[in-house]
Amino acid sequence: MVTYDIAVVGGGPAGLSAAYAAAKAGGKVILLEKDESIAHSIRTSGVTWIDEIEKLGISSEYYNPIKNYSFISSSNEVTIRGITPKACVLNVRSTYQHLAMLAAEAGAEIMVRSRVTNVVTTPEDGRICGLKAKTPKGETVIDCRVVIDASGFSSSIARCLGIVKEWRRYGIGAEYECYCENLDHETWVLMVGTRYSEAGYAWIFPVSKNKARIGVGVGRPESYSDPLQKLNDIMDKKLRPLDGIGKIQPMELHYGFIPNEGPRTPIVYDRLILVGDSAGQSNPLVLEGIRYAIEYGRLAGNTAMKQNCSKEGLAEYEKNWKDKNQAMITSALRVQKRWIGLSDEEWNREIDILGEMSVDEFIDFIKAEFTIGKLLKFALNHPKLATRQLLGLVTRS
Repeated sequence: MVTYDIAVVGGGPAGLSAAYAAAKAGGKVILLEKDESIAHSIRTSGVTWIDEIEKLGISSEYYNPIKNYSFISSSNEVTIRGITPKACVLNVRSTYQHLAMLAAEAGAEIMVRSRVTNVVTTPEDGRICGLKAKTPKGETVIDCRVVIDASGFSSSIARCLGIVKEWRRYGIGAEYECYCENLDHETWVLMVGTRYSEAGYAWIFPVSKNKARIGVGVGRPESYSDPLQKLNDIMDKKLRPLDGIGKIQPMELHYGFIPNEGPRTPIVYDRLILVGDSAGQSNPLVLEGIRYAIEYGRLAGNTAMKQNCSKEGLAEYEKNWKDKNQAMITSALRVQKRWIGLSDEEWNREIDILGEMSVDEFIDFIKAEFTIGKLLKFALNHPKLATRQLLGLVTRS
């Protein structure tokens, strides 16, 4: 048996950030990653927002800036153009490796190709107190004060304990990372409607001048279509706007799942914290959560280092998350519910509504982040009933 202060399960952005923060706070930390390397398998498209990701220390060398946003449906198209980049597409592999370097530099021990096989609990009250894992060094028993479950969609530790169930609603996505002959690398594109995806959308997210991630996401249980089959069909037929990109050559295939029903409740237990996709911390509209994973991974690591590791002692982590994000998540879920149910003809009209927004209004909307001042200005600028109805979904208490 090896003793640590904190054991982190999962080497994605949430787990790496938690390990970094806990180690920086003076903890003896171990992180267990089941894959052969950090970012061995890419399961995200890497879309996020420049101001927020840079506050978290991810500099411009790790992302491609985006300043324009296109929506395409069966018979409509709009591009919202900005002057300066507000969004970005991360180089996911190099970003995760950077986060791993920070954790290692802070003193965290990182064990790759290490899979948790069981959870150790105390005989008197059944509280988690350690993990059993199969590692390259052999089978190991880890004793620790707190476990941080950053295992992603599977929520493997919490599920092993029987305290959470499988996600009922989630997104499943497939994408190719491709060479693209003629690519507008400052514009990301969302394609909506049944020709692209039932209960979801397709996308083109530029990674660099001639490289983009082209993918399809499908919402479960609204649709059980295969996103990879749909993606192959779109690429084979070169549906708009792929017909204007020229030669497209896939170089990687990514496949992933993401929760799509809001955060779990609770996300803290005695000696256990859930973070990232394990906790359901993602924006339901565009299913992006890397910024949450980094921010709340660090908060989880710092909170876990406090002496009181009971549920009550760890509760400030959950309170911080809810106070800052619960209203936004609730608003975004309302709009998502509307979008999933739209017909092709309704999507054509919805795109007209989005096209009336300025770039700043659009970004506030897609993030569901409105202040009272912004709401008043929006209402004055957009008197049309349809636009106000859409806005009402965001603002409804």
